[in-house]
Amino acid sequence: MSEKIKIALGADHAGFALKEGVRDYLASKGCDVEDFGTNSPESVDYPDYAEKVARRVAAEEVDFGVLFCGTGLGVAIAANKVPGIRAATCNDTLSARLAREHNNANVLTMGGRLLDSATARKVLDTWLATSSAGGRHARRVEKIAAIEKKYQPEKTP
Repeated sequence: MSEKIKIALGADHAGFALKEGVRDYLASKGCDVEDFGTNSPESVDYPDYAEKVARRVAAEEVDFGVLFCGTGLGVAIAANKVPGIRAATCNDTLSARLAREHNNANVLTMGGRLLDSATARKVLDTWLATSSAGGRHARRVEKIAAIEKKYQPEKTP
């Protein structure tokens, strides 16, 4: 990572330990990390943390978001409710690479009950090192955005 990137982190209780390790790892690599919690292994509701991180990413106040829960699935579902978010659950390096190349994912989610910290670091490094491939993939991402816009409620002044 040559340029300093901003990353927002969040986790529920099942992802807490993995988040802690990833936070320290990212900081050691020179990333600017915002940790939105949780700050203990006590039971909490994952949508609360997913929304906090997703809002920061959607507002372009950080470059990326990384979320953790037991499987990575719950936080992905919750984060994807925020307009502009393309959260992808990646518990292996191939999924991580393709989520960035093909889907231009801006939030990575991982499972604290599925990954050890060494594997999570490999997944994260792959995800961060990969750029969107553009081309036909960009067209598809634009179509996803169009679907999202179609189903957003109209905002009234």
